[in-house]
Amino acid sequence: MVLNMWEEDSRLPTDVIPEHYDLLLNPDLKNGTFSGRVEITINVTSAKNFIILHAVDLKIERPYLKNSSSSEEYKIIDEILYSKNEFYVIVLEKSIPPGTYNLELWFYGSLLNKIIGFYRSSYKDVVNGEIRLIATSKFEPTYARQAFPCFDEPCFKAEFTIQLVKPSGNNYIALSNMNQVGEVVDQPQPGLTIVQFAKSVPMSTYLACFIVCDFDKLEPVKSKQGFPVTVYARSGQANNMQYTLDLGVKTIDYYIDYFAIDYPLPKLDLIAIPDFVSGAMEHWGLVTFRETSVLVNEAVTSSVNKKYVSYTVAHELAHMWFGNLVTMKWWNDLWLNEGFATFIEYKGVENYQPEWDVNVQQLTDDIHDVLNLDAAVGSHPIVQTVSHPDHITEIFDAISYSKGATVIRMLENMIGPEAFRHGVSSYLKQFAYKNAETEDLWKQLEVEANGINISQVMGTWTRQMGYPLVNVVRSGDNLTFTQQRFLSDSSVTFKEDESIFGYKWDIHLTYVTSTSESKVNDCWLYHDQPSVSVNLAPGTTWFKVNHHQFGYFRVRYAPDDWQKIVNMLLTNHESVSAADRANLLDDVFNLASSGYISYKLALDVIQYLPKEHHFVPWIVASVKLKTLKRFLISTPVYMKFRKFVHKILEPIMSDSLWDISASDSYIERRRKIVVLELGCAMHLPSCVARAKHMFNDWLLNNSVKRDPEIRNMIYTTGLADSDESKWERVWQLYLSEEEPQEKAKLRNALTKIKEPWLLKRLIELAKDENNVRSQDFIQLLATISENPVGNPIVWDFYRDQWSYLVKRFTLNSRLLGRLLPCITADFGSQIKLTELKSFVAANPEAGAGAAGRCIALELIENNIRWLASHLLELETAFNEYEMNL
Repeated sequence: MVLNMWEEDSRLPTDVIPEHYDLLLNPDLKNGTFSGRVEITINVTSAKNFIILHAVDLKIERPYLKNSSSSEEYKIIDEILYSKNEFYVIVLEKSIPPGTYNLELWFYGSLLNKIIGFYRSSYKDVVNGEIRLIATSKFEPTYARQAFPCFDEPCFKAEFTIQLVKPSGNNYIALSNMNQVGEVVDQPQPGLTIVQFAKSVPMSTYLACFIVCDFDKLEPVKSKQGFPVTVYARSGQANNMQYTLDLGVKTIDYYIDYFAIDYPLPKLDLIAIPDFVSGAMEHWGLVTFRETSVLVNEAVTSSVNKKYVSYTVAHELAHMWFGNLVTMKWWNDLWLNEGFATFIEYKGVENYQPEWDVNVQQLTDDIHDVLNLDAAVGSHPIVQTVSHPDHITEIFDAISYSKGATVIRMLENMIGPEAFRHGVSSYLKQFAYKNAETEDLWKQLEVEANGINISQVMGTWTRQMGYPLVNVVRSGDNLTFTQQRFLSDSSVTFKEDESIFGYKWDIHLTYVTSTSESKVNDCWLYHDQPSVSVNLAPGTTWFKVNHHQFGYFRVRYAPDDWQKIVNMLLTNHESVSAADRANLLDDVFNLASSGYISYKLALDVIQYLPKEHHFVPWIVASVKLKTLKRFLISTPVYMKFRKFVHKILEPIMSDSLWDISASDSYIERRRKIVVLELGCAMHLPSCVARAKHMFNDWLLNNSVKRDPEIRNMIYTTGLADSDESKWERVWQLYLSEEEPQEKAKLRNALTKIKEPWLLKRLIELAKDENNVRSQDFIQLLATISENPVGNPIVWDFYRDQWSYLVKRFTLNSRLLGRLLPCITADFGSQIKLTELKSFVAANPEAGAGAAGRCIALELIENNIRWLASHLLELETAFNEYEMNL
């Protein structure tokens, strides 16, 4: 059987290149439909008798093709919608020669029942309670084709001339990537206005953006470069964009200086969208955000909320250069966009909030989580082959974002910040308005790298999954380093020949010692070396490898050297930085969990915590102790474990922790919050009692607003053991709440109730988008699944309602794909493993959840082995601590 080209290849042919889109879009907000016309100027480089574009869920009419120079028209004899590859194919009567052509198409689509592509959103006006309608777009990675026929691959950059139709009254405005240059009133019919925008710079289709809304805005602020920065939000929320406006201006100014490249557009808009599937999207010149990712109201916004807003804004603005100005050729290099933007966001926030110590926060905000994920046999490399849209959306994951950022951070530390910055600036200048691949970045950085073979070194980190465990053995004053692949279960086997590097890495090793605490020593262990040795200064007691955790690896010391580290932490923990202390805690607990060392060592290291005044090591400890709680809560060891944790917390659990004042530093404020939340999570009686008392006072008198910093903890702790009447009261408060972050806190609290029937009711209520927006439904299920009472309810719902979930969110949804590992994270029995395997067998089509299924299966198998391996060991350790009290 001979296949047509559009059946053979899921990628568009490269001999038809779009150069310009002249696009008119007319959304009908009331009826939830849209119509449009697009004229695409295409450059055909070889003779063709067909043209392939992308189109999904569009009715296309009146295709018309003419030669740009001669105006000769070419007859179209067939139109084919090849849904498997989301292609729209125009078949011509005769072959056309190379040249420039104009392809015109009229099309129609729906704005309803989706939050991708071109879609309708709504909100309630706070003044009159009226439901207001808007139209907005979200195209990354493959959803522009749902709004207009186009060449929807990142390598096909083109200029855009956009026209949007808006209602003429009711304060409606239209926004797009470029500045408005004109409007035509009462067109295309009375009561409507066509808004015209300037021609764009060359950009990929996924960066285009179209919004018709009646939002408010703050007075624009000019950047140092001179262009205006404007923020928009729905009625009643514009003033809550003030923080973002100030952050945005200062951050875009910082990036212009950092990259040494001007921002290339005439304006920059930032807008909060009521329904938005992602946290935000970097549309060039018009950045869109979920409301909780961008609004700051000091009355309800906690430090953690504000940090998330800051990270998100800084991340999206970094994309203006890394992603928008220079774009990956294909989605296998997605990490060039997302990894770099995640890396640079910390520089942007550090510039704006220097007192936040974000360079240390990066460990717990990105690095530690992805180390856990990447320790699975079923992980994937940073650079990987993708083709189908489901596979493309699936790789928008922690490997692309967080591991990408981490290895870039490691690379910057290898060659130095200034050399790195110069290399990045040269790369951006060379490929401005073009597309690039990973190797293009390496070549530019290698010029600045002082002899380091960047392509080889970084190839070991980007082209194989996982990361190394560095073993360090001391003999007198000599240290010998070796490496092996770190796995979340050390007993699991794997095939080294699956990787071209044999799962070995080129590792830049850094270390500090007791005799040179302020000096960072370094050496290299290459993937083809069996070991490397260095000498310590005479008299060295302790040493700490992987300074500031710049390296993407874990370190295993010998038991004697771990004990010297324990003694250092107990006597003078500030001998090493907060980042190094956080690194030690994270490594020691993961090494124990995976079976590389004993849990007794991990429990010894954590004993210094009452002296710790930085919140980041406390976050690490909290995460590790809560993980142990989930594993042990159904075992006889749990009470011994809880007593052990209480003994650590009780000495510091004082009234002063609850006094979170404006005079507290950011670091102190965050430390108090983490310790209090851990105390409540571990059911420390004094902590739980006070939180419940504050919850009941608030519920009786809602005007008694609790400090935003501890509000989430009070809500969740107070509601966990409450009855139906209190749950119903919180539900009503949730429904009436207008502030998005406060609404999220209340919704989270509702998932903590221990009454199964109320959790089932919550799921049913949440199906109604008037109660829970679609963007939040999957997260709600994930949060309920973290509740031991709610987990079996969500697991049953997930299996019984799988067809409902697929119909509502589609298999292309990466959020749905990630839900399964959340639900099954604590499964630890053969029964649960069999249930999951049965579900997978009955529902083989996974879409964007294929990797999630592999991760879930591996996690359950690891959990089963963990329980078999560590329960007795932990019981023995807790007994020993109890005897020594």
